[in-house]
Amino acid sequence: MLYHLLFPLSEHAAIFNVFRYITFRAAGAVLTALLLSLLLGPMFIRLLQRLSVGQSILEAAPEAHQKKAGTPTMGGLLILFALTASTLLWARLDNPYVWLATGVTLAFGAIGFADDYLKVRRRHNKGLSARGKMVLSTLVAVVAGVILLSLPEGFEFDPTVALPFFKRAIFNLGLLYIPFLVFVLFGFSSAVNLTDGLDGLAIGAMLVAAATYAVFTYIAGNSVVANYLQVPYVRGVGEVTIFCGALVGASMGFLWFNSHPAQMIMGDVGSLALGGAIGMVAVLAKQEILLGLVGGLFVLEALSVIVQVGSFKLRGKRVFRMAPLHHHFELVGWSEPKIIVRFWILAIVFALMSLSTLKLR
Repeated sequence: MLYHLLFPLSEHAAIFNVFRYITFRAAGAVLTALLLSLLLGPMFIRLLQRLSVGQSILEAAPEAHQKKAGTPTMGGLLILFALTASTLLWARLDNPYVWLATGVTLAFGAIGFADDYLKVRRRHNKGLSARGKMVLSTLVAVVAGVILLSLPEGFEFDPTVALPFFKRAIFNLGLLYIPFLVFVLFGFSSAVNLTDGLDGLAIGAMLVAAATYAVFTYIAGNSVVANYLQVPYVRGVGEVTIFCGALVGASMGFLWFNSHPAQMIMGDVGSLALGGAIGMVAVLAKQEILLGLVGGLFVLEALSVIVQVGSFKLRGKRVFRMAPLHHHFELVGWSEPKIIVRFWILAIVFALMSLSTLKLR
């Protein structure tokens, strides 16, 4: 919005020329989302408490988690507000990629909201069924895929997948790109949802992933840099850097209240939305495969659940004391703050490894 209002004034005052630069507006988006989160956070917590929107805890969860029962949940609504408001304020509104990223995020947030609402209403940790989440997530991803492959001239999206480390390993999936998109969005949103089990764990790792993809989207949208680094160039996708910046700011602001001991929990409205957001950004930046490395921590958490369930069904034995992985380390004896910080370190390591692939081609 600010771009459309203020950049035209650059003809009369050179200072307004800064609004043409993505880096300047991305920084503005970070600060705006952060300030919105910090300013509105206390009021939002009081509202959730007044509405008795408290977290329900599974009986099977580690004993230390039982005392978290009643902590205000659905804090992801604060993240979504700060993210959306900041993005619309600083991004170019004539860019369809920005609207796609925002739309997918809000759609996955709506699925999470329905799940959280049912949990709160029933006073039980059971909301939407797994099948229900899968069907709704698939529907959102299919619609996003159809829109993406039908963008107007100037924003044509190439349904190709490029493999990291290989210069010419590019595969055109055609219409098969839509089911591939379904897999990316549903898989990563589920992985983030599974990771959201300790105070600040998921949002801290999400902050790292969002900052990493801010770099990737900026590079992918700059023809000179993309050509130099030999990564796919996507015209106009650099504007999604603003969205990533807003996500970084919103994540930092939410972490202020979600750090141990948490004053509020993001809930599924936050975790599903954030997973869908990063998944969509990875697709737009043509770094879908690299999402497995950028979000390596989330992938490990999801794999731990798959391995645990598969092992128990096939052998009748568990590999971990409890899944997802962070619960295993809780039962081993690690304190919650220690697990959180060490997992954040892992997230940073995965992010640095993914950035290193820009030169390993």
